Amino acid sequence: MIVRSFKDIEGTDRHVRAKSGTWESKRIVLAKERVGFSLHETVLYAGTETSMWYANHIEAVVCVEGEAELTDHETGKTYTITPGTMYLLNGHERHTLRVKEDFRCICVFNPPVTGREDHDENGVYPLLTEPEEV
Repeated sequence: MIVRSFKDIEGTDRHVRAKSGTWESKRIVLAKERVGFSLHETVLYAGTETSMWYANHIEAVVCVEGEAELTDHETGKTYTITPGTMYLLNGHERHTLRVKEDFRCICVFNPPVTGREDHDENGVYPLLTEPEEV
């Protein structure tokens, strides 16, 4: 059994800040836990825009605070995301989040991330893995 809080991981290597400066993420469950998913609390900052494409991952996101506009690049459709709203990128959709007020969300990734990922020039997380345990 693992028990930890987001407060426990503040300032550790699990507390990741994007090179772009548009978000930070506390990664409470990672690939090294070997449970088949990763779990994060992410904050995207008000007034920022982040384009993403999880070509290698499926992501589910639940907004718990703030507001953002989500645009699906595949369909051109735009959604308002507020607390209690979930979106699921089950088709590896390219998307953009335009953050109206600090947007705090809980995210689940499959396959799990290692904690070292950041978006590349296409908005993609690379598919990193943990070495097999012996």
